[in-house]
Amino acid sequence: MTLPESKESSGNGDTRGASVIVNAIAVLRCFTTEEPMLGVTEIANRIGMHKSTVSRILATFEQENLVERDADTRRFRLGLGMIALAGPLLADLEERRVAYPVLRELTERTGETSALMVWNGAESMCVEQIASRHQVKHLAPLGARYNEALSSSVQVFLAAEPEDRVRKLLQGGDIVLPGLDESSLEAYQLRLQDAAKRGWAVNYGETSIEEVGVASPVYDHRGNIVAAVLIPAPKFRVSQDTLASLGEACVEAARKVTTRLGGRAPVS
Repeated sequence: MTLPESKESSGNGDTRGASVIVNAIAVLRCFTTEEPMLGVTEIANRIGMHKSTVSRILATFEQENLVERDADTRRFRLGLGMIALAGPLLADLEERRVAYPVLRELTERTGETSALMVWNGAESMCVEQIASRHQVKHLAPLGARYNEALSSSVQVFLAAEPEDRVRKLLQGGDIVLPGLDESSLEAYQLRLQDAAKRGWAVNYGETSIEEVGVASPVYDHRGNIVAAVLIPAPKFRVSQDTLASLGEACVEAARKVTTRLGGRAPVS
């Protein structure tokens, strides 16, 4: 696949090549589960790029089946070629393979969706999911990314980060915490400590008024967090008593995945 050179870049060939790749990645990252279909103008406005540049990038992606265009609206969505690219990674992701039967068991036990999340340094990403049997349910589609500080899986990963690192992510806007100031930052740090001690984090309608999420950490053989088990559920189905039982079920499932990985929780 040959990407078009960007006329907006300058400098030597290496710099131009790097700029083209950065631009192409920025275009792909515009597509989300909340907004799976976008037009050229929408993408250009979102990332501050000229429409002609976005159009050329999308045309190249379309040739490679990385995006596809809706015949009626002429807007774009991610194409099946993306699955081919991600397939080898997902197939080789040991945490995903090991967690699958545990997630199935967890969904059967709780009746709610279960998911496996991994951390890319600033986002929690879904790499496996077992859907709830209920008609009304909440899903975390494969590839979905979350950077809200109050997301339960994000809390799990940040609880393992040094406080200075958490502060930097929040103040830099990589992780979003509404009403961020010094007081809320300190309160959030305490919240992370509480989640770590309890063994599971909770998001009780804080990122979405209709959804509750609980998450618990999965550890490798060094005692480092490598994933999180997540249970997202409709808020109307989760009382405070139910919330506690979901949290306990999530912790148990995460421990099973940890054991299957040959991992161990760190000694407090």
